[in-house]
Amino acid sequence: MRLSTLTATLAMALVYVPTAEAGIISYGICQTGCNVLAVACYAAAGFTFGTVVAAAAAPPAILACNAGLGTCSSACAVVALTPTP
Repeated sequence: MRLSTLTATLAMALVYVPTAEAGIISYGICQTGCNVLAVACYAAAGFTFGTVVAAAAAPPAILACNAGLGTCSSACAVVALTPTP
């Protein structure tokens, strides 16, 4: 079976097409989700997100919210580095 020139050219072009990566979009969506959860956590604790100084004297609930946000945000780094077809 003989390949036509067009078919061979198309096949070679597809070999050199890089894999699409939507990592940065996924990362933004992930970070948005983390921040939504942090705002909900702060609201449940009776505070407004962004108005409490994260210091040792902060209420334990706020420290827990900040720790959760940090964990969630670091998990988003994995999302950013993972290729998404």
